[in-house]
Amino acid sequence: MNTTELLGNWNEQKGKLKARFASLTDDDLLFAEGKKEEMMGRLQKKLGKTKDELHGIIDAL
Repeated sequence: MNTTELLGNWNEQKGKLKARFASLTDDDLLFAEGKKEEMMGRLQKKLGKTKDELHGIIDAL
């Protein structure tokens, strides 16, 4: 999924991620333009997943 697609339905994706990973907060999922890598780094650290694993999880939502 590219950045444009991700931004287009990010609120829906956030809800699904929070349902799947209860430890995530809105701050963890803050997606600002140009800050995708920062957000992905926060998620990697909090969930203990690799970048590729996170991309797979988000793509599967």
